[in-house]
Amino acid sequence: MLQLLAQIKYFQAVVRCGNFTEAAEECYISQSAVSQGIQALERGLGVKLLLREHRGFKLTPAGEHFYKKSLSLTGDFEKLCRETVRLARADEPRLAIGYLRCYGGHEFHEAVAEFAAKYPQVEIQIVNGSHEDLYDGLRTGGVDLVLNDQRRAFSDEYVNFILASCECFVEVPSRGFLAGLASVGLEELRNYACILVASEKQRRGEQDYYQNTLGFAGEFLFADSLEEARLLVTGGKGFLPIEGGDCPPQYAASIRRIPLCRSGRQIARRYCAFWKKDNVNPLIAEFADMLKSRFVK
Repeated sequence: MLQLLAQIKYFQAVVRCGNFTEAAEECYISQSAVSQGIQALERGLGVKLLLREHRGFKLTPAGEHFYKKSLSLTGDFEKLCRETVRLARADEPRLAIGYLRCYGGHEFHEAVAEFAAKYPQVEIQIVNGSHEDLYDGLRTGGVDLVLNDQRRAFSDEYVNFILASCECFVEVPSRGFLAGLASVGLEELRNYACILVASEKQRRGEQDYYQNTLGFAGEFLFADSLEEARLLVTGGKGFLPIEGGDCPPQYAASIRRIPLCRSGRQIARRYCAFWKKDNVNPLIAEFADMLKSRFVK
């Protein structure tokens, strides 16, 4: 059964990649092993799935049908395996935690380190994402607790554990006009690109929040990670709104962090730990308390 599944995955990889070389790299096996696996699959089915040509291949009608149907088959099998493992580990202590991809503070990392040292037997799963990614994780049960900013009224479905009100900054290139300012207002930033950390599906929502709620008026650029965003800043592509902590040492020479103000006062955002009230995992409150202690230091 597993051998047949591997052959199907080799076939899918070849179709998806468009050639045997890239498929072999994706599957971490040799090109000849991919070819032999697909030939064995064809022999078992008694039909041709691919017609080999001098510099490639084309799918037969049977191959097109098999490819489309096999995607849901392998997807269902992988889901079954995950659910089986999760069921077998139901009694094992675990904690799934999410945090904002764009958060630049050190508090979350310190809390994770403290928790791991105190509970080495607990499996810790960590994910990051945008504001909406994290709420989706809570709603679907993918995570137990998230560190998130407050963008909406508190819901009675969740424990809304306030951590801190964090002052907002922007990171700018150390060489340039903005770096010479003691603080900067939204009006002074309108001619510079605002760099946001967001997945492709969340970009519109993030831009809407920064543009229509916070009042950023210029162009928007997007990065998939905080590291990528900071590289854009050092390259002079724009500024990065950020909260909490100091600028990482590796960027000290190329980035300056300055307060972001509105009407002469530094803008602040509230950060909270959220989890569903019906989640009975006793480790959640323990981690939340550790996180809170890091914010109040």
